[in-house]
Amino acid sequence: MLGTFSAMEVAASGLSAERSRMNTIASNLANAKTTRTEAGGPYKRIDPVFVAQSLSQSSFDSTERNVQLVKVSEIKEDTRDPMKVYEPGHPDADPTGYVSYPNVNVVEEMVNMITASRAYEAGVSSIESVKSMAQTALGLGK
Repeated sequence: MLGTFSAMEVAASGLSAERSRMNTIASNLANAKTTRTEAGGPYKRIDPVFVAQSLSQSSFDSTERNVQLVKVSEIKEDTRDPMKVYEPGHPDADPTGYVSYPNVNVVEEMVNMITASRAYEAGVSSIESVKSMAQTALGLGK
């Protein structure tokens, strides 16, 4: 049977993953107009890549062996082309007068932020539920 600590560990891994997602979204929003980076060219939008990882390889309980944690395997750059805007007076304009702006869509990022925030809230609620159940179980033993 899935233990209290295992359930909390699963929920905590989800919180950690969503926190990473919110951090990348914040970076994307902060750099939505950055046309020049140290690497050269405009900022490139980033996204975390989530993977499932087994909770425990050495568990004797078959149920617990199937429990998966969420981990961030990498932070990946978006491969979409930058947005070209005609601004001939801009210092970063190319010879034809176009400026390459980051491939960051502010509306898309805000939707992603709301989704990540709600997923984070759901993770906090699940931890509170597990904590409440554990406290109730301890109370039964009195």
